Amino acid sequence: MPCQKDSFSLPKGVYYLNCATRAPISKAVEQAGYDAIRQQTNPLNLKPDDFFTGAVQVRESFSRLINNPDPDRIAIIPAVSYGMAVVARNLHRKPGLKPGQHILMIEEEFPSDVYAWDRVQQELGLSISRVPMPGSFPKSELWNRQLLEAINTDTAVVVIPPVHWMYGTRFDLESVSRRAKEVGALLVVDGTQAVGALPFNMETVQPDALICAAYKWLMGPYSIGMAYFGEFFDDGIPLEESWMNRLGSNQFHRLTQYEPTYRPKAYRYNMGEHSQFIHMPMAEAALEQLLAWQPETIQSYCRSLTAGALPELEAMGCRIEPEEGRAQHLVGIWLPDHANAMTVQQALLTTHVSVSARGRALRLAPHVYNDEADMQALVDALKVAL
Repeated sequence: MPCQKDSFSLPKGVYYLNCATRAPISKAVEQAGYDAIRQQTNPLNLKPDDFFTGAVQVRESFSRLINNPDPDRIAIIPAVSYGMAVVARNLHRKPGLKPGQHILMIEEEFPSDVYAWDRVQQELGLSISRVPMPGSFPKSELWNRQLLEAINTDTAVVVIPPVHWMYGTRFDLESVSRRAKEVGALLVVDGTQAVGALPFNMETVQPDALICAAYKWLMGPYSIGMAYFGEFFDDGIPLEESWMNRLGSNQFHRLTQYEPTYRPKAYRYNMGEHSQFIHMPMAEAALEQLLAWQPETIQSYCRSLTAGALPELEAMGCRIEPEEGRAQHLVGIWLPDHANAMTVQQALLTTHVSVSARGRALRLAPHVYNDEADMQALVDALKVAL
């Protein structure tokens, strides 16, 4: 793939290597938003079915991206916290659940994946267990082994991302899934920092839930996302009682003939007003662009993009997880002990190099709009900052 910088409107002289914080929307997504706004200036021809059809295409496109054969298992959500709250709301329904079991996650997980369980663990007599990050390098192999060892018959739920949101460390989801199924635990995946840029195969991972915000690697607008909910959730309890989630809700002339039955599978978990007349066309354009690019190609592009720069960073005293233990689109750059990540990040910003300071590292998050000049700007700025 050649560099796709021309598909975006990033200004010259800005070196944006920070997609893990917020993806810049492409020109195609931008145009979809403009077109959607213009449509809303005259709602004269808006039909009842128009409240539903936009989400149909988004569910189908997202399903293709994750190799999910059943788009009816996709719900439209506003945020990861919403999707995790759906899981927490239904945890009491899990067969074999009993007080004393634990919810298992990795150390230093994103807050939305942590706060979701505070209330329900108290209500159900559960605890939260965290698998600590190894102190030495490389981290991935040992962290994965310790994670698998921590999954046992006392595990009620495993909450795990494909890659660590700060450091890019990869987790073996297929092995975690097999182990979770052996002990009867639910598997909940936060795919926000991976899906769209890293291949995800629903049929091999087989999570009970996959939850993604759209504004990072799905390259879409803020405050919308997609979530897959498996069979465990088919008869579950939604967070909202949206009128749109009931059978026949597109028949506006019959809305006061109140319908107790939900539409099938994940539809009951759609957020209220999930039509999202402006955001939905933008999300659709973003997903179609990702399907054209393909996550495998994005990984390959990012690998070739960073291949020359990462050894230079290591020569400066930075530590980086070996390639087999990390993603290509999200790379943790562990700075020398004397350096403060936040101070270095601010120094880089003065030269218009944008990366994130997260935990004890800088988070490098390139995409197909980046080129060699962006990477060289990072290397040059980091030499000065260190």
